[in-house]
Amino acid sequence: MAKKDKKNKRPFQLSEKQLGYTMIAPSIILILLVVIWPIMLSGWNSLFDYRLNDPTRSERIMSESLNMETYADNRYLIEQSVTELSDLEPEAAADLEAAEATADEYHEALMEDEAMQEQYNEVNNRLENFEPISSGLLIASLDGDWGSEFNQALSTHIDTIRSYQENLGEEEAVEFGYMASQLEGLQGSVLDSNFVGAENYAQYLTNARTWTAMGNTVVFTVASVGFELILGLSVAILINRAFKGRGLVRTAVLVPWAIPTAVAAMMWSYLYDGQSGIVAHYMAQLGIISDPGVLLTTAGGSMFSIILADVWKTTPYMALLLLAGLQTIPRSLYEAAEVDGANRWQQFVSVTLPLLKPAILVALLFRTLDAFRVFDLIYVLTGGGPANATESISVYAYKALFEQQNFGAGSALSVIVFVSVAIISVIFVKMIGSDLFAERTKR
Repeated sequence: MAKKDKKNKRPFQLSEKQLGYTMIAPSIILILLVVIWPIMLSGWNSLFDYRLNDPTRSERIMSESLNMETYADNRYLIEQSVTELSDLEPEAAADLEAAEATADEYHEALMEDEAMQEQYNEVNNRLENFEPISSGLLIASLDGDWGSEFNQALSTHIDTIRSYQENLGEEEAVEFGYMASQLEGLQGSVLDSNFVGAENYAQYLTNARTWTAMGNTVVFTVASVGFELILGLSVAILINRAFKGRGLVRTAVLVPWAIPTAVAAMMWSYLYDGQSGIVAHYMAQLGIISDPGVLLTTAGGSMFSIILADVWKTTPYMALLLLAGLQTIPRSLYEAAEVDGANRWQQFVSVTLPLLKPAILVALLFRTLDAFRVFDLIYVLTGGGPANATESISVYAYKALFEQQNFGAGSALSVIVFVSVAIISVIFVKMIGSDLFAERTKR
C-alpha cells in the first residue's frame, strides 16, 4: 500500500503566489538594474562634493585619504632634486636635506602598514614602467591625523625654500621653484573627505535658480498637458467616427508624435527664427506677436514657443490613448441615451466623460510625468534661455552634472526631480484614482 502511495505521489507544483512571483521575476530584476540602481547611485553621489573637474574631489572620499599616484610621483622627484640643488647652492643643502628627511620620516610611518606599502610599491612600479594605474590603487585611506601633521611639517620647509628662491639668480630660482612645487605636490596628495551629507540639497533647495527652474517646469507641464487634453480629446472624438478615409486620417494624425523630439525641436527652431521662420512671420502678420524675433529672444515668447511645439508633437499621443478609451464604450449606450431624448452634448457629458475617466487618468498621468521631466525639447530649442527663462529642472540638472561636471550637485538635482515625479504620481493615484475605484465599487 505504501509503495502504491509513493507511485501516485503528485509532482512538485508551485502555488499560485509562487508562480506569479516567478513570472514577474525577470521584470523585477530588470527594474532593479535599470531604474532602482541608478537612482540609488545618484542618491549616494549627492552626499558628496564630487567633481570630475577637480582632482582633489574626483573620487568619493569618506575620510582623509592619500592620492597614491601624486604622492609616489612627487616623492621620486624630490629624491632626485635634493642632490642636484645641493650642488647648485651648497648653503641651502642643510635645509633641502631637512625637507627630504621630514618627507622620509612620514613615509616610513606610512609604510608601517603592510597593505599601504604594497599599494605604494604597486603604484610606484607602474609609474616607472609607464603603465596605467587602476582607480582602485589611486586612493588610500589614512589613519588618524597623519595627513594634517604631514602637511604642517612640510609647510615650514616650503617657506624656507621659497625664501632661498627670492635671493638667487634666474636659473637657480627656477630650479628651487621646482623643488618647492614638488613639496607642495606632496601636500596636495593628501585629500580631505568630500562627504557633505545633505549640504547639496540644502544649497539647491534655498537657491533661487532651482525654484525658478521648478516654476518653469510647472508652467510648462500645466499649460502643455491642459491644451493636449482638450485638443487630444477633440481629435479622438473626431477620428472615432466612421467616415471615408478614416484610416489615412488616423495615420496622418500620428506623424508629429513619430518624429524624434530633438529633430522636431530643431525643425521648430527654424520655423521660429526671427529672420526666415515662416511661423514667426505669419504670427507677426496676424498680430499674435509684435515682432518675429520675440519668439526665441524674450522670456514669454520662448515659453510660448516650447509649449506650442510640445502641444503639436504630443497631442497625437494623447489622442491615441483617449481613442482607445472611446472604443471601449458600447454603442448601445449612445442609442439608449438618444431614445431618451439626449442631445449630442448631453450624451458627451452623461455617457462619454464618465466612461472615459480611466483613459483620461492614464493619459494625464503619462503626459504629466513626461512633461515634468522635459529635457530634449527645451535643450535643443532654447537651451533654457533667454536668461534661464525656460530652463526646466531637468535641464538645470544636466548643466550641473555634465557641463559643470559637478556630479554631487547634479545628482542632488536628479534626486529632486525623481522625488517630484514620485509626489505627482502619488497625487494622481490618491486624488483621481480613488474616485475611479469608488465608481467601480458602486457598479
